[in-house]
Amino acid sequence: MFLSMEKGEIKNNITIRFIDLFAGIGGFRYAIQNAGEKFNLKVECVLSSEIDKECQKVYRENFGEEPEGDITQIAAESVPDHDILLAGFPCQPFSIIGSLKGFEDARGTLFFDIARILQAKKPTVFVLENVKLLVGHNKGETIKRIMGTLEDLGYHATYKILNALDFGLPQKRERVFIVGFREPCFFDWPKKNIPMKPLSEILEKNVPKQYFASEYIRKKRLSKQSPTKEPTIWHENKAGNISAYPFSCALRAGASYNYLLVNGERRLTSREMLRLQGFQDTFKIICSYTQTRKQSGNSLPVPVAQAIIENVFKACGCAHTDYFCETDKLIIDGQLRLMHS
Repeated sequence: MFLSMEKGEIKNNITIRFIDLFAGIGGFRYAIQNAGEKFNLKVECVLSSEIDKECQKVYRENFGEEPEGDITQIAAESVPDHDILLAGFPCQPFSIIGSLKGFEDARGTLFFDIARILQAKKPTVFVLENVKLLVGHNKGETIKRIMGTLEDLGYHATYKILNALDFGLPQKRERVFIVGFREPCFFDWPKKNIPMKPLSEILEKNVPKQYFASEYIRKKRLSKQSPTKEPTIWHENKAGNISAYPFSCALRAGASYNYLLVNGERRLTSREMLRLQGFQDTFKIICSYTQTRKQSGNSLPVPVAQAIIENVFKACGCAHTDYFCETDKLIIDGQLRLMHS
């Protein structure tokens, strides 16, 4: 592994190996590559996995390799050794199987595929991402089972809900992230208040007519919301109420095409949706609008994941930091938590 945390040894000129599960179009991969560049660390993806064929095409075009397919068909023992496991796993309700607890409760869900790889390969660190609702699902029992499973596997883990708005993106997107270490260490969640990039830097000029909503929809919006001087994105909720914000509400893969309209007039373009998730304009778009809309809606906000991974690097001694790892303590948000084996 890239760091022997028991001895506090920091190895120089190392390659940090990672795997990218439920990879989508590569949000986590962009995040760790950006973090590696920032700290002059070499990172290498030794396995990527994504079942969606359209996402596979995009991933191959942008990263030069096609992800493996169905993770449930990949034997844990065949997964290459790695230092960091990254996974934006789908949120599926946990099956309550009798009185089984911990690791056994994870069976039957896609989280189990993460758990079985952690059990077999024992990477130093993992970073997981999911929807905010995971925390409250089943009255908190689901997240409790996830954290219990990770503890049973020998990891010291913690989770936190973070909002893309706090990391410079003009998108209100709250997601839960779970970080775990095999050895206790000093880890702080990123506390950032980066000024939000204005929509004027996100929105494209001279957008084709095909993106504009029908006259009927535009008149309907104007009957409920007055035009704004600055660029805004108008959001229609399930109750039909219209709100205009200087940022976007969360992109959603399966929502109505018209639930978000720029200035109440037009849909977001493919490039604009990717920008709202933190993808640079060098990211290649090769799929249809429908597919890109789905892909961006399912992706994670890259700057948020990058900030977390940067702090993971610091906690593991791979980047300059003012604190030193002790094997019997875990620091989270400045609070000391004694860990037990």
